[in-house]
Amino acid sequence: MRAIRLNQPREFVQVQIDAPAAPGPGQALVRTHRMGICGSDVGGYLGKMPFFKYPRIPGHELGVEVLAVGPGVANIKPGDRCSVEPYMNCGKCFACRRGQGNCCQTLEVIGVMIDGGLREQFLVRADKLHPSTKLTYDQLALVETLAIGCHASDRGDSKKGDHVLIIGAGPIGLATLEFVRLTGAEITVMDMVPDRLEFCRRVYGVAHTVVAKGDASDLEQLNTITGGDRYAVVIDATGSNRSMSASLGYAAHTGTVVYVGITSGEVTFPHPVLHRPELNLKGSRNALPKDFPRIIDLIERGVINTQPWITHRTTFDRVIEEFETFTRPETGVIKAVIEVA
Repeated sequence: MRAIRLNQPREFVQVQIDAPAAPGPGQALVRTHRMGICGSDVGGYLGKMPFFKYPRIPGHELGVEVLAVGPGVANIKPGDRCSVEPYMNCGKCFACRRGQGNCCQTLEVIGVMIDGGLREQFLVRADKLHPSTKLTYDQLALVETLAIGCHASDRGDSKKGDHVLIIGAGPIGLATLEFVRLTGAEITVMDMVPDRLEFCRRVYGVAHTVVAKGDASDLEQLNTITGGDRYAVVIDATGSNRSMSASLGYAAHTGTVVYVGITSGEVTFPHPVLHRPELNLKGSRNALPKDFPRIIDLIERGVINTQPWITHRTTFDRVIEEFETFTRPETGVIKAVIEVA
């Protein structure tokens, strides 16, 4: 069976692996139809994703078809189209007992810590599959990206009329934008790439955008937009330690800063920046099981329009030669999708 493995940063190889066994109790055998390429995949390729373990078959944003189910499986059946919740949690640790398996102490994310979906078939826990009778495989592959943004938005807990700053207009920033807009907040998006900001204005009608320059002019523009109050919620989706360090300075007194982007560098700030305004500093990791059916329903009802998302496509046979282009924002990539089957 064919698979693509990332042996080490910047070294993809196509390999032949054994076909999976028949599904056991609580398992399902699935065929990968679509895989979305996200920041974690790019970070793993570039060697900048701290959770990535090599060698690894990547792929956690997946639209799959159920081929067979094991004993005791009732939530899905062969032929179902599903999105995959890729967070393999233990169910027993402190976080899991509190209903937060997204940050399980022994969490293994498929495609990051254990092998993922960039192969023809694989076995997965059936409780991690979320079916839809309406969505395409393309749309199902987008659900996990949107779930990251859904959880980040929930962590920020913005209210109608709040000024919310989203830093980074890549896929995770855009996914966060999808859900922050549903709260009725007044949104500003900041990014270094003007084309991404134009996408936010054109597709989402974002009134306030700022081209980040990394100097005092950034804060001047943000102060102008908010009348000097700064932001009730700041969500940093860049994965840049420099941006994450600076983001605390954009929050209003008593505001909240959420880190959804991941960095392997140090995030530093003088303590009064956090203490004086009594900021809430939060991490946002992965998503919760409840987010997946919610997102599927929102797409099915047309509340979320996935049509503008996919800007680039490739096939299984062309992934290795084309992947490098998906790491460069200047190519205009928002979301690239691999047609696996």
